[in-house]
Amino acid sequence: MDFEQRREIKKMNSTSASESKFAATISDKAPSRSFLARFQRWEWMLVGLILVDVFVNTRLSPYFLDAQNLSRTSSDFMEIGLMMLPMVFIIITGNIDLSVASNMGMSASFMGLLHNMGVNIWVAALAGLLLGTLGGLLNGYLIARVKLPALVVTLGTYAFYRGIAYGFLGDQAARGYPEAFTYFGQGKVFGSLVPFSAALFIVMAVIFGLILHRTTFGRYLYAIGNNENAANYSGVPVAKIKFILYALSGFMAALAGLILAARFGSTRPDIGTGLELSVITAAVLGGIDINGGKGTMVGAALSLLLIGLMRFGMGLLNIQGQVQGVAIGMLLILSILVPSLIRGISAIAGKLNWRSVLSPIIFLIIFILFFMFFFWSRAAIIAGG
Repeated sequence: MDFEQRREIKKMNSTSASESKFAATISDKAPSRSFLARFQRWEWMLVGLILVDVFVNTRLSPYFLDAQNLSRTSSDFMEIGLMMLPMVFIIITGNIDLSVASNMGMSASFMGLLHNMGVNIWVAALAGLLLGTLGGLLNGYLIARVKLPALVVTLGTYAFYRGIAYGFLGDQAARGYPEAFTYFGQGKVFGSLVPFSAALFIVMAVIFGLILHRTTFGRYLYAIGNNENAANYSGVPVAKIKFILYALSGFMAALAGLILAARFGSTRPDIGTGLELSVITAAVLGGIDINGGKGTMVGAALSLLLIGLMRFGMGLLNIQGQVQGVAIGMLLILSILVPSLIRGISAIAGKLNWRSVLSPIIFLIIFILFFMFFFWSRAAIIAGG
């Protein structure tokens, strides 16, 4: 047997092993979980954090549970939520998109430019959606076809798309949008207190969640994130799926840009600057593994709610935005650190079920550290005021 034949046999054996792992990854039947194991899921941790956050903020401010205030604040982070939905898909595959906020600005600025030129607002909005989708397609082409790293590509288009936005509007702003358009960012559903943007996010979150957890396409995403090579050898159209994901991300970024422009009633080229980090934070804090292959849409939605309520509560207490960012960042770091720490200690402990002991302890430490920082920052603001 010559060298070439031995190499082919070795390659076939490696492919078979990869296919077996891939088949196990996308299996429809998951092992049953005990009640305790279900309770230890990160989603339940987020529910606990949300309840504690509501309780504490209710005690600190009488305006926290005001229906009008909650209605207004819910619309403040729906654009982040809309961009987060495809970001969940992308991160599960082990990739990233740093250009979403810049794509948002480019799309909204293009719509504003057309509106300033006298183009019908609905035609301009459609053109903005198309441009955002094309921006996503460019990312997808460079990542899926040219095989460039997603981090490098989207970091480049992060600056490129924002530059195009400034090219469209310069230092000017587009204003004078008709009331029918601003309804999408300012209006309420059927005269209720539910903002249209919040209702739109809920509908889109259900659709994205069903796709992720109830379709073959969703199982492919997890398989790619766990082992891209094995998925590719098993016949999964990896390149095509990446192409679709980034096109979808571009479309949702453009949609979020139009909603944000409608809420502000104007468009500037710097609209949405910095929101890409908030989008990634919401996804990762929701339990989406930054390395790919793990996470749920429910966790991401709960994380978005937690971040929104935390920022709202700290805003009512006049806590500075920089301090709010530190608090959110601390939770993000802990959300990545804690599961890794539990897995590592559980592996070392062997038969001892340290996981059931460590989860509540570390969860309690999160609470203590967060609220120590929270009250310290509040006291500092009051003393300085």
